[in-house]
Amino acid sequence: MRHRSFFIITTAVTAGALTLSACGSRDDSNSGGGSGTTVVIGLDAPLSGDLSALGQGIKNSADLAVKTANKNKEVDGVTFKLEPLDDVAQASTGQQNATKLVSNTDVMGVVGPLNSDVGQSMQKVFANANLVQVSPANTNPELTQGKDWQSGKKVRGFKTYFRTSTTDAIQGPFAAQYMYNEKKLKKVYVIDDKKTYGAGLAATFAQEFKKLGGKVVGTDHINPDDKDFSSVASKVAATDAELVYYGGEYPAGAPLASQIKNAGAKIPTIGGDALFSAEYINLAKANAEGDFASSVGAPLETLATAKKFIADYKSAGYKDAFEAYGGYSYDSTWAIIQAVKAVVEKNDGKLPESKDAREQITAAMQDVSFDGVSGKVGFDEFGDTTNKQLSLYEVKNGKHVAVTSGEFEG
Repeated sequence: MRHRSFFIITTAVTAGALTLSACGSRDDSNSGGGSGTTVVIGLDAPLSGDLSALGQGIKNSADLAVKTANKNKEVDGVTFKLEPLDDVAQASTGQQNATKLVSNTDVMGVVGPLNSDVGQSMQKVFANANLVQVSPANTNPELTQGKDWQSGKKVRGFKTYFRTSTTDAIQGPFAAQYMYNEKKLKKVYVIDDKKTYGAGLAATFAQEFKKLGGKVVGTDHINPDDKDFSSVASKVAATDAELVYYGGEYPAGAPLASQIKNAGAKIPTIGGDALFSAEYINLAKANAEGDFASSVGAPLETLATAKKFIADYKSAGYKDAFEAYGGYSYDSTWAIIQAVKAVVEKNDGKLPESKDAREQITAAMQDVSFDGVSGKVGFDEFGDTTNKQLSLYEVKNGKHVAVTSGEFEG
């Protein structure tokens, strides 16, 4: 998502196994009664506010990864701990959280955030401290490929930034191809919330839709903090649009789509992964029927690698659903765990001094590769996921149902 989203280290050592590192603290409460290294993985997501359903899913899934690593003793002599922070989906708060994490020398990696604009506010803070960041949900291409990515001039700005979700550069066009080629819809009204994620996503959809031969019959912007979109809805209804594309998140997207239908335009609203939430349906109610949302990856229930995650998440008793980014959050956390594992093994079973540990973990992340919940996890030269799978969902009988899944063919 984002628009479309942690930390590390305190130590102690079992005799003959690990040497106490300078960047950790003693912990005599580890299983077996011995001491060991505690690695803190930080998490930043909107844990309160309108997007908290997505944020809580991210947090819980990261928590499950940490618990799984500890239970299975994934890294010999290391116990992982999760420290979640709430950014309330605000860039300024995210930046404050990033500064807080950097100042804690026990922090060796960060998972998150959810929103692309929040991610932008954090990147330089983490880069200056060589602290690795893995987002399960940021989808704006600029975060990894630079502001001129659309012209083909791709430049990676921050070596510490990675993500497990694919970008809007293919998510918008993927939806455009389905709507034009499969649904035979030729006229679209494009609306966005003027935010980094929404505006970028809407632009990539519109560009591909026009390239295919479709027509953009109108464009508009909304304030996502508003709830009354009747003016925009009336403008849509006055056109011959066959669909609406909305670049933004579900708290505004759902009432917008509902009010468009109430204004007389009985046409589907399509959006990105930030509309792929049960909360979208809860807000729009019956008017959500027939609407679409694209999302990164294949539907988790179709992946053999995700079956254990789904079962374990249910068994853990989390009260909130893992939502659209749960699998990617688990994989982001696991990627940090694997990078820590590589550094520990490289350094004879211990983590080096904090500054060196952060730098080595960032370097190790580039080579991380494993079969994750969301499929094959790995990163290209920009820090983007090498998994380019996408899916499109339609609301049918009150639920998001996958209608197509595959890789975008540009």
